[in-house]
Amino acid sequence: MTEIIDLSQDIYEGMPVYKDLPQVKMSVHNTHEDWDGDFDSKTKTPAVHKLELGEHTGTHVDALNHMAKQYKGQSIDTMPLSMFYTEGICLDLSHKSFKELIEISDLETACKKQGVSIKKNDTVLIYTDHYRKAFGTENWSKGPGISAEAARWLGNQKIAAFGVETMSPGVSGISNKEVHHICGELGFTHYENMVNLYKLIGRKRFRFIALPLKIKGGTGSPVRAVAVFEN
Repeated sequence: MTEIIDLSQDIYEGMPVYKDLPQVKMSVHNTHEDWDGDFDSKTKTPAVHKLELGEHTGTHVDALNHMAKQYKGQSIDTMPLSMFYTEGICLDLSHKSFKELIEISDLETACKKQGVSIKKNDTVLIYTDHYRKAFGTENWSKGPGISAEAARWLGNQKIAAFGVETMSPGVSGISNKEVHHICGELGFTHYENMVNLYKLIGRKRFRFIALPLKIKGGTGSPVRAVAVFEN
């Protein structure tokens, strides 16, 4: 029997977004009553919503052209779909505190403790429990993140991507910009704002799927990320 675990945040008006990125706006564009010509109706049933949001809203993937200006042209619509349909593992780094760096030794220890290994083309999800600890609080922007050295180590394993629960893959102001640059240099990417990673701990390998929208020239895209277990 197939088990599918949803790893994506809800998208809604007023949700937290990273620093100066566009705020989410959502309004009713058409109603069923309008379509039926019932313009005097006291009820309005949404038929179509209008959405305004950035490419990097909620659970999303970064395109390579987002990593640095020298990767111009490597937009989300040019990236192979195989990058978003991979095998996956989830590493338990939930002991990490706010703004604490995740180092190579932390990743190696987690692999050993959980009895998993990182393979070529994997997606490596990093569970810090930051979503359940801090979402919607003043500490939401203060999550732990990987160091530049850990990012390069992951890239050298030839992974497709890694994913985090936080709004940035590195610690803002410490490693985040360099982590992005390393992803561009080594040709792998990352997912941000993931949820339910605690449900993957101790589960070994799974199928990871997180297809982006085909945005021409896009620097990233919201995704509906899932982990699939075939029992």
